[in-house]
Amino acid sequence: MAYNRTQRSAWVSNPDACAVETALATIGGKWKLRIYDLLRREQSVRYNALNAELGDISEKTLTAQLREMEQDGIINRIVFPEVPPRVEYQLTPLGKSLQSVFDALLNWGREFAESKTPIA
Repeated sequence: MAYNRTQRSAWVSNPDACAVETALATIGGKWKLRIYDLLRREQSVRYNALNAELGDISEKTLTAQLREMEQDGIINRIVFPEVPPRVEYQLTPLGKSLQSVFDALLNWGREFAESKTPIA
């Protein structure tokens, strides 16, 4: 199931909502876990480094994903008052708490991929 922000906000405000669906709506999508993976490796990462590392993401999409992650409390955006402006992103304590979830997904994904090796 694809998750969008409207559905996610309805789940967050609904006490009967499934916590797993709320979590998946928060971290799901094509880019958020890839962004998370880059941020968990470094103390802080500049916007241009994220953009370069992700490669085929548009600036509009990257900005939208980063804003959503910031609104959800997963990352902090740090703006340095310099010319030219410098922006860095880092994980919050809530974002760091996703590490065990990310590791579990990584391990499950590897095992799943290995179990799906083509039969010769």
